[in-house]
Amino acid sequence: MITVEHVSKSYGDTVALRDLSFEVSAGVITGFLGPNGSGKSTTMRIIMGLDEPQRGRATIDGHSYRDLSSPLHAVGALLDAKAIHPGRTARNHLRALATSNDISQRRVEDVLEFVGLAGVADRRAGEFSLGMSQRLGIASCLLGDPGVLLFDEPINGLDPEGIRWIREVFRTLASEGRTILVSSHLMSEMALTADHVIVIGKGSFITQGTVDELTTTRANAVLVRSAENERLAGALRAEDATVTPQPGGALLVEGLDAGAIGRVALRDSVALVELTPQRASLEDVFMELTAGATEYASTQRGIDA
Repeated sequence: MITVEHVSKSYGDTVALRDLSFEVSAGVITGFLGPNGSGKSTTMRIIMGLDEPQRGRATIDGHSYRDLSSPLHAVGALLDAKAIHPGRTARNHLRALATSNDISQRRVEDVLEFVGLAGVADRRAGEFSLGMSQRLGIASCLLGDPGVLLFDEPINGLDPEGIRWIREVFRTLASEGRTILVSSHLMSEMALTADHVIVIGKGSFITQGTVDELTTTRANAVLVRSAENERLAGALRAEDATVTPQPGGALLVEGLDAGAIGRVALRDSVALVELTPQRASLEDVFMELTAGATEYASTQRGIDA
């Protein structure tokens, strides 16, 4: 488990984190979301002991990172895929990490094979594309077989096959009971990948919950189809619902949930052929939640030459 307790951090006059608290549980993939400048990377650096908070603390299974005797066996982190000596080969990079943490050289070969880099393991890291560097960073994370894993924008540079692969890796690791925190700005990918989401803005906690919880609570419409739309619409309007005809013969109903609509249809003997709650996308929810916490916001007006 990762625990962040009342953490505050400033750089000069710039406040990066304000009394931030949350927990990341084991066995689920937790997405860590926020606009640029919201404090996601700073939070991860504090968890990893790379930055010191002015107040509060961050712990891993109750211990600060700096107190861990064998850190790679406890925690794996990918915070910057290019933070590798460019002249060192992938294999030698992993061998150095393994030696420093009493990890077998056989494990180096295993993780190279697992991330798909065995065939290029003797190439210098400086020659790697961003996607290859991401894979090497993931290999570094897994080297010590840790129970806690942190990934900062791990999908950057990966092709579609690589994105699907890393999604499956996260699922496998979570199913093994590991704690996984993934920071990303790709809402569509987080909607597919994350089980739980934590949202911050301007260094402060905004909300958390499962993707289903966050999108369902903002669902305010139901798409309905029946063979008697006119009669059904009248019955629903009598219950103070707003009913709007849609292309293709459907009705968009606002003000009643799916259960209430079904009960009205049953009462009036109207057969339904579709009853679909309309959920907001995770991107819609994110934009709504962080509307006042965006560091850089554009206008919709055009630019005159």
